[in-house]
Order: sequence, then C-alpha cells, then structure tokens
Amino acid sequence: MFIFQHIRKYDWGLAGAVFLLMLLGLVSLFSMSGVKPIHFFTRQLVWSAIGLFLLFISSTIDFRLFRTQTAAVLVLYGISVALLLLVISSAFVIRGVRSWLTFGGFSIEPVELVKLALVILLAKFFSKRHVEIYRIRHLIVSGVYAALPALLVLAQPDLGSAIILVAIWIAVVVFSGMKLRHLVLLVCIFALLAFVGWTSALKPYQKSRIVTFLDPYRDPKGAGYQMLQSMIAVGSGRVWGKGLGYGSQTHLHFLPEAETDFIFAAFVEEWGFVGTITILLLLFIVLWRIVQIGMRSSDNFSRVYCHGFAAYIFVQSFIHVGMNMGVLPITGITLPFVSYGGSSLVTLLIGVGIVQNIKINARRAVAGEV
Repeated sequence: MFIFQHIRKYDWGLAGAVFLLMLLGLVSLFSMSGVKPIHFFTRQLVWSAIGLFLLFISSTIDFRLFRTQTAAVLVLYGISVALLLLVISSAFVIRGVRSWLTFGGFSIEPVELVKLALVILLAKFFSKRHVEIYRIRHLIVSGVYAALPALLVLAQPDLGSAIILVAIWIAVVVFSGMKLRHLVLLVCIFALLAFVGWTSALKPYQKSRIVTFLDPYRDPKGAGYQMLQSMIAVGSGRVWGKGLGYGSQTHLHFLPEAETDFIFAAFVEEWGFVGTITILLLLFIVLWRIVQIGMRSSDNFSRVYCHGFAAYIFVQSFIHVGMNMGVLPITGITLPFVSYGGSSLVTLLIGVGIVQNIKINARRAVAGEV
C-alpha cells in the first residue's frame, strides 16, 4: 500500500518522459539485434529494471539527508573520486581509454557516478553559502571540487565527460548568483586552460577529431569517417524514416558505435524527422519538469540540485545530438536514458529519484504551511 501511495505523488510528466526515452532506446537496441549482439538489448533491459528499482528507492530517501549531513555527501564524493583513481591505475583498456572497472563480468563507468556526486556536492556547498556567493573564495573552492575529478577523467582520457563535469560546475555557480566580473574572469581562465590543454594535454586523436569537425571531408576514411557516416544516417531518415530494422547505415555496419555514441543517428535514420522531434520533445519535458520542481522548492539545496542535474542532462544531450548531426566535434558522449550503458542509465535514474523526492517533500512542506 505504501508503494502505491508513494508513487502516486510522483511528477508523472517527468516520469512518463523518462520512461518513454528508455523505451525508445530499447526499441533502437532491439532493432540493431540483427547486426549487433542481442546482449546489448537484454542487458539494457536488465539495467532498466535495476535503474527503475533504484529510482524508487532513492525517491523514498529524504533528500534532506544530503542537505544536513555533510559527511555523507563528502563520502559519496570521495568514493567516486577513488573509483576514478582505480580506473586510471587499471589495465582494462577499451579503444585506448581507461574508463571502466570490471566486476564479475560486468563493467561500470565510475565517471557517471562522479557526475551525480558532483551535482549533490555543489548543491550542498552553495545552499549554505548562497548569501556569500559574491566571495571569490567560494568560487575557487567549488572549482577545486570540480577540477579534481575533471583532471582525473582527462587522464583516462575522456574529454567529453570532463567537459560535462566543468559544465555542471559553471551552471551551478551561475544559477547560484555569480557576479558578472567573476564570470568574465572565469571565461578568461578557461580560454587559458583550453590553450594549455590543446598544446600539452589533448591526445593526437582528440586534436584530429576537433580539426576534422571543421572539415570532415579532409579525411573521409580516417578521422572524418564517424562524423560523415552519422550525418548520412541522420539525413537519409528524411521525414518518416526508413522504418524499424531498415536503417542501412547501422545494418550494413557503416555507422560505428550505433548502440552508444551514435544511437541518435541510428534512431533518426529509422524514424526520420518525426523521431527527431519526438526525442527532443521528451528531453525538453524532462528538463522542464526538473527545473519547475526546483523553482517550486522552498529550500536552496533543492533548487541548486535540480538546476545542476538539469544542466548535466542538457549538456550531455546537447553534445550527443550535436556530434551526431555534425555540428560539434565527436567526443564519445552517450544520449541520456536512450544509449546503451548501465552505469549512465542507473545513475541518471537515481538522480531522477532524488528529484521526485524533492517534489514530494516540497508539496508536503507547502501543505503544512497552509
């Protein structure tokens, strides 16, 4: 009885949009079963069940635990950073990147946990200092919290996830009321870091992806291959798409990593412009509902968390869709709730569960005041 009473209090606009995005992802993975191993679909089905269960569990744990228990938040952040250190020291390498830890035949990607842990930590940090946000020391301390995991992720190397971690921090400090002069200083610092990163930190293949983005036809069979095949897949879908199971770019093995990095292109090829609008509309609903829940909350932690979590989903979606359509460099970023990957899906669903708990407790607070 408690379960049904609790679930009834969910924001069903948010829950419904998330569920439909997961369903579209499963449909795409099932469609790929003819050319990709069926375990992509079956494993994602298992991860979806686990994620939905953890969404419910996280929605029952009062979010005020994170707001009041500093030790719990720091432990979560510390564990996530420690896992990144384990990843860097491990010998498990896929396509030249150390991003995964293996346990009993399963692989997890710790950076996904880091993204959520950083959102929670920054929400905790700025909810206590919202009055003094103008002080530069708070900007520096919070920047260190974000820079530590971002540098570890760059060492893997995973440029896309590092960008997302930095974007989460920027979004949170802006939403928290950062002054304009601090923002200008921040832009200058990042311009300097970008220059240093280009000259000394980026790997040759990462530089090649960025350069090829400006002219993919410069190396159509090499660095520009992925971008060109993705653009062909998106364009060939036209209005209604080629139909489920008839995506030639995917089924003829032209589109690489169609289940993860290029699932948007694979989906659009089969579902066309209608499919594009459907996915983008569902993502918009997810972001809109999360922001609305944050705006209606009565405490700073809830507002900052919801804005930070929405920024996390928005930036990752923006980068994924942009690189699939050829308007952004390829960085190997998955599409939230849609791409194959248990670590990403489960972490996102836990984050959504926290948002649902905020919504439920905020309503209780309003009811109590009335």
